[in-house]
Amino acid sequence: MLHSTANSIGRVPAMKTMTSIIHATRLMIFFLVFSIPAQSAAAGEKAQIRFAFQDRIGSVLPIIAVKKGFFADEGLAVKALRFSSGPACAEALYSGAADIAGMGDTTAIIMVTRSEKFAIIASHVVGEHRHRIMVRKDSGMRTLNDLKGKRIGVKKGTSTYGGLLAALEKAHIPRDGVDIIDLTPSTMPDALMAGSLDAFAASEPTPSTAEQNGACELTTLGGLGNEYPILILANNDRLTRKKDAVKRLLHAMKRAGQYAADYPEETAAIMADETGLSLATTRKAIQRHEYRLRLDEAIISSLEKTALFLKEQYIISNFPDFNTAARPEFLE
Repeated sequence: MLHSTANSIGRVPAMKTMTSIIHATRLMIFFLVFSIPAQSAAAGEKAQIRFAFQDRIGSVLPIIAVKKGFFADEGLAVKALRFSSGPACAEALYSGAADIAGMGDTTAIIMVTRSEKFAIIASHVVGEHRHRIMVRKDSGMRTLNDLKGKRIGVKKGTSTYGGLLAALEKAHIPRDGVDIIDLTPSTMPDALMAGSLDAFAASEPTPSTAEQNGACELTTLGGLGNEYPILILANNDRLTRKKDAVKRLLHAMKRAGQYAADYPEETAAIMADETGLSLATTRKAIQRHEYRLRLDEAIISSLEKTALFLKEQYIISNFPDFNTAARPEFLE
């Protein structure tokens, strides 16, 4: 191209040619000087999203997306708000401190039942056996019936709480047949080993932490027709304003899911560092989960069964309309 241009100006007087070149050069410098900062500013602008999620084994996708920079790759400035339970994440969303929040099915159902401002946009993990009831090894308890009259720690309003109530009902143990104590998960292993509790129910990593301290599993909360999805909820107004950013956030989490599948050892190491569990225990805890973004018929069916049970238990007063409460279009 340079050779062709030289031929075209070869017949122009030298001075005129030099003047034209200088003028063109000045124009080029001008556009470089004034266009580069504007482009850099545009490129540097990142959509701001405040994402509340739990510091637990179920949160592999958001944790990996933060650690590996997948959110940043999507042009997002994600502020990670870390909590120890789903109800705490729900409170952050409800109060406006978070734009998006992750929580278990019971918490999510309570949320969308009480306010139409919020919608479920995805499930990012399921695990039928990720909730467990733990006891001391010397307790002598072997079945659910052994829990009658015992003190059981659980965080009320969580998916573990809903699963525990369902398990007790299946075993024909009335709710007042046990002493349910509302506790933060992180305090449960010590309370159990100190004798303040006879048992506790929680999701990972709390049961595995207790196992490392000498506790043992009584049973899981599986076999009750519940997939125990951890769901992502958002305020509908913010969904309207940040639709593209929300889609990019979910895309980053899909990448995190692929990373977890392709690099299980690296994922286990990251989660061991996050939770304080040993690497071997973390591997076992992760195996109780299936990490995948979805909001399909199986998830909706699981939510409907749980909602029906919660209504029968008078935990919610109305049955939610998942045709409007669930918005799978953000996964498309």
